[in-house]
Amino acid sequence: MTLRAGIVVTGTEVLSGIIADKNGPWLSERLRELGVQLSHTIVVADRPEDVRSALDFLSGCDLVITSGGLGPTADDLTAQVVADFAGRAMRLDEALEERIWQILSRLRARWRNLDEDAIRAANRKQALVPEGATVLEPVGTAPGLVVPTPGPLVLVLPGPPRELQPMWETALRTEVLRELLSGQSAYVQRIVRLFGIPESEIAGTLRDFESTGVAMDALEITTCMRRGEIEIATVFQPEAASQYDAFAAAIASRHADTIFSRDGSTIDEQVAALLAGRTIAVAESCTGGMLAARLTDRSGSSDYVLGGVVVYSNDAKTVFADVPAALIEAHGAVSEEVARALADGARARFGAEIGVGITGIAGTGGGTEEKPVGTVCFSVAAGDARIDRTVLLPGDRVMVRERSTTVALHLLRRLLTPA
Repeated sequence: MTLRAGIVVTGTEVLSGIIADKNGPWLSERLRELGVQLSHTIVVADRPEDVRSALDFLSGCDLVITSGGLGPTADDLTAQVVADFAGRAMRLDEALEERIWQILSRLRARWRNLDEDAIRAANRKQALVPEGATVLEPVGTAPGLVVPTPGPLVLVLPGPPRELQPMWETALRTEVLRELLSGQSAYVQRIVRLFGIPESEIAGTLRDFESTGVAMDALEITTCMRRGEIEIATVFQPEAASQYDAFAAAIASRHADTIFSRDGSTIDEQVAALLAGRTIAVAESCTGGMLAARLTDRSGSSDYVLGGVVVYSNDAKTVFADVPAALIEAHGAVSEEVARALADGARARFGAEIGVGITGIAGTGGGTEEKPVGTVCFSVAAGDARIDRTVLLPGDRVMVRERSTTVALHLLRRLLTPA
C-alpha cells in the first residue's frame, strides 16, 4: 500500500512571502524518492490554532512532517501543539537540556551583555519534549522529534534548511520511521522539456491521448511553463515503466521538433556541456547581466566564461562594447545590427571564441508601434557561424527578461550543437 504524507510549514514570515519556502519542495522530493505520496503542503502562521488545524486536516495521512516553530522564543510552539495532537504530556529532558546548553555555551563567546537567566529559560523550553517521542539531536540548537500519535506518525523538524536537511537523514535512521517506510518502492520521476511551443498545445495533446487510448492511468503527469519552456514531469511506480515509455514516445512523435531534453537535463546544463573547451563572453542590455548569471551558476564555469558587460545606455554600448554610435543612430539600440555588434564587441574585449549580444525593450515603457514592449534582439556568434534573432516576448518586465535569457541559451545550444 502506498503511504501518504503531508507537510506543515510553519512561520508567519513564510506565509507572508517574506521568506520563500524551501523546505516543502525539498521534503517533497525526498518523499518521492522513498515511494511516499505527498497529499498536501500547508503553510501556516505561528499560531497554535492554525498549526493544530493543519494537523487535524492531515490526520488521515500515514506521516506528517512539520518544519519550523522549534526555536527558543514564545511563538515557537510546534512541539507543544504536536504533543496536544498526540495526546501526550510534555516533559523536560534534562540530558537534552544539558546538550543544548553546551551548544549555547560555545556560541555565548560571540555575544555581549547576556541575560543568563533568559538564555537558560529558552534552553529549557527547547528541551521540553512529548512523552514517548524519539529525540533527534540538534544541528543548531533545536532538537527534532518523531512523535507517535493515534493517527499519523509526526516528524517534527526545525525551520532553517541547513538544520532540517541533515536532521532528515538522522530521522530516517530511527526505528519507528524505518518501520513505517519499510516495503515502499521509490517512485520514478521523468522530465521532458520543450521549447517553442505553447502550454495550450501540450494540454491539447494530453486530451487527445486520453481520447485515443494512450495509456496514462498509472502516470501522474504535471505540465508547467518555466522561463519560457514547457516541462512535462511524470511520476510513476517502477512497474509502470512500459506505460511511461509508450507515453514518452507518443509525446516525441508529436513534438519532436520542440523537445530539447528527454532525460531531464536543463538548457543551462546542456549549454555548459557544449562550452567545454571553449570560451564565451556576453554583452547585455535589457537582461542586465541575467544571462551571465545563468552561465556562471555552476561550479567550474570560470573555465569557459571569460566575462561580460551590462551596457544599458547607448554611450555604454559604444564605450564598453565598441558598438559604433553611427550604427545605433541608423538602426536604433534595439536592432539585430546592434545585437551583432554587441556579440562581436564582447568577443573582442574578452578574447573569447563565442560572443552573445542581447538588446531589447523589457518595459513597462519604451515601446513603439514598430518595436513594442517585449521586442528583444539576439546575436550569438562563434567563429564564422552566427545566429541572429528578433522575437516578441509576452509578459511583464520580469518575464521578458527571464525569457530572454532562455532564448539566448537555446540559440547558443543550436549554434554549438554539431550538425
